[in-house]
Amino acid sequence: MYPPPLSSPPTPRLRPRTLRPARLLGPCAQALLGFLPWLALPAWAAPSGQEVVVVYNRKVAPDSRRVAEHYAERRGVPRDQVIGLDLPATENLTRTEYRERLEKPLLKQLEKRGLITYTKTDDDAQRLRPELPPRTATAAKVRFLVLCYGVPLRIVRDPDLAEPGADRLPPELQRNEAAVDNELVFLPISQERRFLLTGPTRNVYFKTITGSVFHPTNGLLIVARLDGPTGALARSLVDRAIAAEQNGFWGRAFFDARGLSDGPYKKGDDWLRAACEVVQRQGFETILDNQPETFSPAYAMPQIAIYAGWYDTAVSGPFTRPEVEFLPGAIAYHLFSFSANTVRSPQSWVGTLIQKGATATMGCVDEPYLDGTPELGVFFARLLNFGFTFGEAAYAAMPMLSWQITVVGDPLYQPFGRHPKALHEDLVRRQSPWLEWSHLRVVNLNLALGQPVPEMIAYLEQEPTTQTSAVLQQKRGDLYVLAEQLAPAADAYRQALELKPSPQQRVHLRLGLATMLTTLGRDADALESYRAFIRENPDHPAQLSVYQKALPLAQRTQQSALAREYQAHIERLTAPPATNSAKP
Repeated sequence: MYPPPLSSPPTPRLRPRTLRPARLLGPCAQALLGFLPWLALPAWAAPSGQEVVVVYNRKVAPDSRRVAEHYAERRGVPRDQVIGLDLPATENLTRTEYRERLEKPLLKQLEKRGLITYTKTDDDAQRLRPELPPRTATAAKVRFLVLCYGVPLRIVRDPDLAEPGADRLPPELQRNEAAVDNELVFLPISQERRFLLTGPTRNVYFKTITGSVFHPTNGLLIVARLDGPTGALARSLVDRAIAAEQNGFWGRAFFDARGLSDGPYKKGDDWLRAACEVVQRQGFETILDNQPETFSPAYAMPQIAIYAGWYDTAVSGPFTRPEVEFLPGAIAYHLFSFSANTVRSPQSWVGTLIQKGATATMGCVDEPYLDGTPELGVFFARLLNFGFTFGEAAYAAMPMLSWQITVVGDPLYQPFGRHPKALHEDLVRRQSPWLEWSHLRVVNLNLALGQPVPEMIAYLEQEPTTQTSAVLQQKRGDLYVLAEQLAPAADAYRQALELKPSPQQRVHLRLGLATMLTTLGRDADALESYRAFIRENPDHPAQLSVYQKALPLAQRTQQSALAREYQAHIERLTAPPATNSAKP
């Protein structure tokens, strides 16, 4: 049964749009790991490279082939399942080029190599039911298709393509451009396709709870690409994914909503809030910003595992800074109608996120309308709760196919594929530096279940790893803040600063410590924390705010020279830009 075309109008075109933390599902831990609920979760079966076909572009030599060979080696893809095609060496190709140089040759190779097997429909059945396709895929060895750096990204609009029934679609959907990935999803039935190329096609497996339904015998492949601004970055995507599978998917989660309570775009915020809840329940340190503005460049975003936000047309906020702290395996997504109009330039959201260190992302090659984008609550639920691979979760979250979404990253990437207890014990055995994050998740999961904050403080203070971990010392401080005990919270932050925190974590700790000390009335200590921040971050976007907070402290501690210096900096940073008033 083929999916029917979209029949209802989409949500209107997306439109463009500093930090308030969400209520964190904070730490709480039982003394014994054996009692933890997450240790009872099943381990999920991992698909293998045997189920993957890898495609590269012979016209983009040698980078495209190198990406294919590297991926095949890392994932154990059989050599016969690595296919080179002669494709345009650009990100765009026409409908004719797509059909004649990619779709048909690739399908021919899949059949020739026995990777998909077709059975001809019985003649009598065909006469009785003319709607049946002339043949059906009855067996397949593969479910995943990986497109490598150099394979075109977008099928451009064909003004000469006329399809009966296309005029009945809403005017905004009478378009036939598409992401190459999203069109190749239907490769197994491409020669028997009975639905329109114009407009999107409903995904009948949207919100599925079984990732294996994406299979050629159901007419579908999972298609993703290893791509980015350079071939080296594209190769690194599988390395980053495997590192996270081996050591754990760790870090902090940041969700940037817009605070919408009504209107046609509210569902975008609903998706982000649903995703945030899923991630919180899995024990991640989580921030949800509900302000209309996106994260500012001054916002400290340390040790990122997950980022999802909307709606800036150009790369913005912390992602414009030289360094972004994506940890191995990080998943990042910014919802914008043209976020993937190119993936081989850091000018796009997708290109920037990959360049800055993200392991997996998604994006729009052209206007999809909000209803045509992935539903993030579904995506993260399938990825984290159901143990889907990145590719399976991405397509389970798409309400429409044959449309504008590209999936960038290793489709086999399975961040929650290992049993949590086995992973924790492995980290202990190896004395891995990632063990601190596993203890952090222990704390957060227990707190989410209602364990008292004092018990979680005791857990951290009794755990030897805390003594050498900036991550756990910061968490200890956060817990004392929740318990309304600022003095020990400040002490914990001070200890964290001595334990080699990451640069962005250091920013957070310095400013947080200064705020606590100011509240405690320890003006001299608070001033010293601000001074340390200024010394360590001379070009930080938060400089003006820091000077404004430090100035009254300098005045109260009677440091007149320092107060005059800070006042001068404030005037310099707030002065209007100079203008040339000379007449021509």
